[in-house]
Amino acid sequence: MSQQSAARAYTREFGVAMAWYVIVVLGSISLVGGVGQPIKTLVTLAPLIPATFALFAYLRFVSRMDELGQRIQLEALAFGFGAAGMLTFAYGFLENAGFPQLSYIWVFPLMIALWGIGGAIAAYRYR
Repeated sequence: MSQQSAARAYTREFGVAMAWYVIVVLGSISLVGGVGQPIKTLVTLAPLIPATFALFAYLRFVSRMDELGQRIQLEALAFGFGAAGMLTFAYGFLENAGFPQLSYIWVFPLMIALWGIGGAIAAYRYR
């Protein structure tokens, strides 16, 4: 599979997964208040289903990349994982100094943002 066709397939697969993610998030937000506790937990976790499909779309995309693309993704993920780890570690200490406590829900978006920065750095180095 060519790089262009792999990118098109990824865009399609990821886009469908994200569209379902938005629908499921909006649905779970509207339903969570009107259900009992066991169902509330399932409704709250429902967005993980389309998010998992998005993850598999990304994994298929990486497996279809050439070696350079895979190397760039590895370096980007290493940067994102390491930098997010250090930032959350540091902020954990700052919470002991009185900084406001943050929800864990912000860790993954931080990792995604830093992965993107790492990808830009790695792609720039290999151009």
